[in-house]
Amino acid sequence: MTAPRTTRPTALVTGASAGIGHEFARQLAARQHDLVLVARDRERLDAVAAELTSTYAVTAEVLVADLSDRSALQTVADRVADPGRPVDVLVNNAGYGQRRSFLRNDVAVEEAAFDVLTRAVLVLSHAAGVAMRERGRGRIVNVSSVAGFIASGSYSAAKAWVTTFSEGLAGELAGSGVTVTALCPGFTHTEFQQRAGISKPGPDFMWLDPTRLVSDCLDDVDKGRVVSVPGLQYKALVGLLRVVPRSLIRRGRLVRR
Repeated sequence: MTAPRTTRPTALVTGASAGIGHEFARQLAARQHDLVLVARDRERLDAVAAELTSTYAVTAEVLVADLSDRSALQTVADRVADPGRPVDVLVNNAGYGQRRSFLRNDVAVEEAAFDVLTRAVLVLSHAAGVAMRERGRGRIVNVSSVAGFIASGSYSAAKAWVTTFSEGLAGELAGSGVTVTALCPGFTHTEFQQRAGISKPGPDFMWLDPTRLVSDCLDDVDKGRVVSVPGLQYKALVGLLRVVPRSLIRRGRLVRR
């Protein structure tokens, strides 16, 4: 027997305990979405759930999962696909910061990052795409990065994959009532750099506010845009990167969210 559906839509957000993921959860709660919050740290997830349920009078389900673990990822995929508890909005936001360049890094760390940044996006997007297409409605947001438009290590490559994958999936779902948006932020004021042990690069004007970033992204989702690049500075940068010779781009520095 399946549980009855609530009158509110439900959004599942990975990496919801901090940063951009937390901001997505907050703004979706403000839009009166019930939430499924996914991350590795139960204590932080419980705190976010308590904050959002108290502030916005929504329900918030906590799902603790390390998305580099295939069994844990499947648990999240099963929740996304559950017909009795439909997920209307999927936000694939979970990140994985790395302190070292590819050849200086341990390959096991690279594999874990690959699993979180690409495989998890693939698996959860498949679960959501199938379920949402059957219902004729839904939104998938895959958090990529401006780094995907340049060439700088495995992080950049993973984000390039996320953007291209999202574009392809959007085409496959065209006309179904389901939209797919790749969010491509640049430098953003979150704890991502601190937790990853990465120094804060770039001038201040290149840094984005996460509240505005997520708000702009959700506006793009509402408009059905497939690629969302927040900030005029990054729109200009991405436009430039599309025409600059790849030989020059290969000399560029990584832009991490």
